[in-house]
Amino acid sequence: MNPSRKTIPISNVSDTLDSFFKIKELEKDPAMSRFVPMAYKQTHQWEKTFEPDFLKRFNGLMIKGADEIKRYFKETSIEPAEINPALEKIDSSPVTQKLKMFGVLARPGVSIGAFTESNEAFKNYISAYDKEIVEQAEILMKYEAYIDKEQEIAEKILRLEDIHLHDDFDYKRLTSLSTEAREKLSKVKPRTLGQASRISGVNPSDISILMVYIGR
Repeated sequence: MNPSRKTIPISNVSDTLDSFFKIKELEKDPAMSRFVPMAYKQTHQWEKTFEPDFLKRFNGLMIKGADEIKRYFKETSIEPAEINPALEKIDSSPVTQKLKMFGVLARPGVSIGAFTESNEAFKNYISAYDKEIVEQAEILMKYEAYIDKEQEIAEKILRLEDIHLHDDFDYKRLTSLSTEAREKLSKVKPRTLGQASRISGVNPSDISILMVYIGR
């Protein structure tokens, strides 16, 4: 490591994160754990300040092991005899052929615990993880589509922050904007499209119109 760089000891990261995000009090949030490192990288080149493995350790504090479990579910198939007994208990239709565990978990009422009833190999695998990590992995898999959508929105917001607007921009001549949007934008004079998108009365359609007008 370059000795001239200012560094923050890894030993202080856990307590510092908890002071900001109340991880111990509020528990882990899979959406935040994916968004925060992305947002932080956009606003601050942390590689120049923190130790090289900061991001890895940061994510580890949030969702340690959850990604590995998710990958296991996506790559591993399960036989009907290994899962049907659990499915029958929750009145879920039995499977008739070998399926990926991830797809079976997506069923309503199916939990990770269902895979341990008749599958000794999986039971041994999952026992190596803490209960909190297993619960986090289940949330990530059950709500993957929702989380991905939220991340896509977060990425869009970050991109909007990079699109600057001139102080003398004449919003009133853009008749395609809603009347309220023209009035609010003219009054506030946002510096970026990201700021404009957070103004009450400015709708996503208004932001789209601005993006087309400035050629983005």
